[in-house]
Amino acid sequence: MSRRTLLASAGAAGAAAALAACAPAAAPAPAGGLTLRWFGNNAWELTAGEVTVLVDPWLTRFRTGAYTPAGADPATPITVDTALLDRYVTKADAIVVTHGHYDHLPDVPHIAARTGATVFGNETHCNLLRALDAPAEQLNQVRGGERVDYGSYRIDVVPSVHSMTGPRARVPFPGSRPGAVPPRPRTIADLVEGGTLGYEITLGGRSVLALGGANYLERELAGRRPDAVLLPVGGGSVPDYVPRLLDLLGHPATVLPTHWDNFDEPLERPAVDTGGLDKLRAAVAKASPAARFVALDHLQRHTL
Repeated sequence: MSRRTLLASAGAAGAAAALAACAPAAAPAPAGGLTLRWFGNNAWELTAGEVTVLVDPWLTRFRTGAYTPAGADPATPITVDTALLDRYVTKADAIVVTHGHYDHLPDVPHIAARTGATVFGNETHCNLLRALDAPAEQLNQVRGGERVDYGSYRIDVVPSVHSMTGPRARVPFPGSRPGAVPPRPRTIADLVEGGTLGYEITLGGRSVLALGGANYLERELAGRRPDAVLLPVGGGSVPDYVPRLLDLLGHPATVLPTHWDNFDEPLERPAVDTGGLDKLRAAVAKASPAARFVALDHLQRHTL
C-alpha cells in the first residue's frame, strides 16, 4: 500500500496511527555507552547520557527521482515536514553538517530553532542555513581542523571531499556560496555541495567518524582511531575506497553503513536498498574481517 493510499483510507484522525503501524520496530535505547539511531540517508543521532549530537539530520525525504534513470529533478521544490521532525527529534546539543546538498541540510534550521543546538558547517553551509532562516547566533562556522571540547563531548572537524558519481566522476550540484547570504533556496538545485567536511564525535567514552560522502582525504584521517565509522556506500571512483579507509583508521571495531537507502521513500517505512549495501558489506568483510558490520533499519538504534 502506498503512503498516499494509506493516508486516504485511514482518514485524518487515524492517519498518524496507521503510518506508525507501518514503521519498522525501533529497538529501545539500551542503557550506557554511546547509542546511535539512524534516520535514513546520512542522518544520525548520537546520544550518551544527557548529550545528543545530530549528523546531517534530514528526515523529510520528499520525492526527487534521485534513484530513477533520469536522476533527481533539479527543479524539485524544497519542503520541510515540521510535524515529522518534531515527532522524532526532541533534543540536540550540536548538529554537524557535512555538506550543503538537499538530502543533508534543509531540515537543520527548524531543528536548530526548536532545540537551541549549536550548528557546525563551513561558510557555504552557514550561508545556506541563514538563507533558510536558521538562528544566526547558533551557527559555528568552521573550515576543518578545529577541535571543540565541551567537556562532556568533543567534536573534531575533518576536511573532506564529496563522492564523485557518473561516467565523468563529478560532484552533483557543485558550487559554493561565499560572502553574502544568497537568496532563499527554493529548489534542490539551489542547495549546492559547497565543500565537504567530516566529523569525529567523541562522547560516552566512544568516538565515531561521520563522513558525508563516499570519499575522503587520506592525510586528514591518518592517525585517527575511532571506535566506529559511519561509512557511505559507493566510492566506485575512489581507488581502494574501503580497504584504504579502514586501514587508515586502524580498523575500527564497528562499521555502520550510511547513505544506502532510497530516500525518495518515507522514513516511516523500512529502508529500501539502492544496490550498494551488499557490496559495501563484502568489501568491509574482506578488508577488516574482525569488524562488526551493523546495518540498521530506519529509526533503529545500536549502542557501542
